[in-house]
Amino acid sequence: MGQDQTKQQIEKGLHLYQSNQTEKALRVWMRVLEKSADPAGRFRVLGCLITAHAEMGRYKDMLKFAVVQIDTARELEDPDYLTESYLNLARSNEKLCEFQKTISYCKTCLNMQGTTVSLQLNGQVSLSMGNAFLGLSIFQKALECFEKALRYAHNNDDKMLECRVCCSLGNFYAQIKDYEKALFFPCKAAELVNDYGKGWSLKYRAMSQYHMGVAYRKLGRLADAMDCCEESMKIALQHGDRPLQALCLLCFADIHRSRKDVQTAFPRYDSSMSIMTEIGNRLGLIQVLLGVTKCWMIQKELDKALESIEKAQELAEGLGNKLGLLKLHCLCERIYRSKGQQQELRDHVVKFHECVEEMELYCGMCGESIGEKNNQLQALPCSHFFHLK
Repeated sequence: MGQDQTKQQIEKGLHLYQSNQTEKALRVWMRVLEKSADPAGRFRVLGCLITAHAEMGRYKDMLKFAVVQIDTARELEDPDYLTESYLNLARSNEKLCEFQKTISYCKTCLNMQGTTVSLQLNGQVSLSMGNAFLGLSIFQKALECFEKALRYAHNNDDKMLECRVCCSLGNFYAQIKDYEKALFFPCKAAELVNDYGKGWSLKYRAMSQYHMGVAYRKLGRLADAMDCCEESMKIALQHGDRPLQALCLLCFADIHRSRKDVQTAFPRYDSSMSIMTEIGNRLGLIQVLLGVTKCWMIQKELDKALESIEKAQELAEGLGNKLGLLKLHCLCERIYRSKGQQQELRDHVVKFHECVEEMELYCGMCGESIGEKNNQLQALPCSHFFHLK
């Protein structure tokens, strides 16, 4: 298959993919990969395969194609191709929650001396690196990366990147409990979709609606949360976007739990858990298990709650997710206080404070810990934050 035919077949695949015929598109692209003698065409088709597998939540396949793409980039001996392939490798590892590897591949990208094309990718590299630091609960570095990604987006007038960074910032502020900002950023993302997103993939709209739903739930605006999450889920189902379906199911379950409707929450947690297990989203699984634990606590089933905590703790330790561990120690503290088990209670109080120290989650002004309750925060240019009050 020559250069022109390769190009033609790639376009055919894209057309099929955009009209939701994903499996047919994959078959066309795989044929190109087997038959094409054009390395640049092979590189491009691998990019299509990586994106498609990412959106379906087939992260192990995504990683496999990213590795092949690096070999193709080396064959082409072009630093721009190499930077792009390392970014895809970083993103594959980010999706598989291999955060240390993500950071190291992102650093490789930033150290490559490519042309202006590579520089335009730096925003995406910073975003992926920020998501990885957030997964490890290294909040200052995560914020530095997100702000850097936002600067790249503004300088290159890249509205799609800006939209993705706003969603990540929404997630960031939801985690450290500044719920005003957790809502502000995805609302900004939704505005960008409305103003510029005519030709964009619907996943951008779905993503911003999902993050708005999470913030609304945390603010106690449950009807608004449900509306946003339903909108997001509708798009996720249309597009076979398994990762987003899992997140929406988790959000639905959390909404029902907030309404103290545990019986409706449990099956949604279960459905979310099975998709997250299938795609390998271990960070999401920790969130599901935290929700399940709180449901058992509402029902005063404290031993079952401790079983869920044990599973979540194993995952959080494996990933290095310190915020997950902090939340688990906090729940253990409540359980052992109810059970009157003083020694265990003391152990978890100590571990809780160790996590706060390790994450430097306290205000530089008043010294109180950040992320215990909803509080407006202000970040300094050095990415340290303090309570606005």
